[in-house]
Amino acid sequence: MGMGEPFDNYDNLAGFLKLINDKDGYSLSMRDITVSTCGIVPMIERFGDEFKQVNLAISLHAPNDEIRCKTMPIAKAYKYDELISACRKYTEKTGRRITFEYALINGVNDTLDCADQLSKHMKGWLTHINLIPLNEVKDNSYSASSQKNIEAFKARLEAANVTVTVRRTLGTDINAACGQLRNSSR
Repeated sequence: MGMGEPFDNYDNLAGFLKLINDKDGYSLSMRDITVSTCGIVPMIERFGDEFKQVNLAISLHAPNDEIRCKTMPIAKAYKYDELISACRKYTEKTGRRITFEYALINGVNDTLDCADQLSKHMKGWLTHINLIPLNEVKDNSYSASSQKNIEAFKARLEAANVTVTVRRTLGTDINAACGQLRNSSR
């Protein structure tokens, strides 16, 4: 997770998954592996056909196209409804729950209206929302949501019967948390 888009290198990803699962390899159960993608829609279907036991995580970070296009360039290629539809088909085909990663950005995607929009897309099928307090990055205008907003967002999703957790953050003190690792120039 977090080190490039695995579905852009699908053939090598598939080879790796087979190798790490092989009894002569690491013999790791497919159910113990999670592949995280930004949401390359055509590859979600292929992945569901070829790796029914591997867990899938989608970096979503928004409840609609407008916000997702601002925060994730991939949203210009694959629309929100198209992505959600592909994910629903994946869960129907595999019987596996999808984890949706959702970094909470102050004033961008952390409002109760955003929580309501998100819950409409997520309730009633095999989903889990992983709320991630944003790890702030120097030279970026985004800031982390307050703890109060994070808890209110979580409570709103829970009230709509959406399964949700808040990820614990580590490494922010040394700029090594999720989203912070990058080459810095002096």
